[in-house]
Amino acid sequence: MPTEKLKKFLDENGVKYVSIKHSPAVTSSEIAESAHIPGKKLAKTVIIEIDGRMAMAVLPSPLHVNFQLLEEATAATRISLAGESDFTEMFPDCEVGAMPPFGNLYNMEVYVAKTLTEDDDIAFNAGSHRELMQMKYSDFERLVKPKILDFTDNN
Repeated sequence: MPTEKLKKFLDENGVKYVSIKHSPAVTSSEIAESAHIPGKKLAKTVIIEIDGRMAMAVLPSPLHVNFQLLEEATAATRISLAGESDFTEMFPDCEVGAMPPFGNLYNMEVYVAKTLTEDDDIAFNAGSHRELMQMKYSDFERLVKPKILDFTDNN
């Protein structure tokens, strides 16, 4: 079941969404396959540290964060992948690695890869490794207000 925090937020904002249950999966490619979602429509949430503060990088599951491009785009001094032990407590209602891309619910900035904005819908982990949520990308952008940047490797 999606995190109660997320469901309540979406419901309060009148957002239509679909919950997609799938067999337990951890990697984004396993999740996409299990849920029958094209990889480019499945957003993965990567927790990063930008100049000492935690943030979310959200990108299509087959792509990877290019930290140099992200540093240039944000004018940050240092960006690195956050270790699980650094952020686990920030998401008490989520399984590790299944955080939804709603940084606004966790007091975190959100950076979205420009390529993710090209589709009408977005699907993402809903707090567990057994369920996704799918909704209109325009609703996601309206609620989260992410910074849209070009920071992915296209391979």
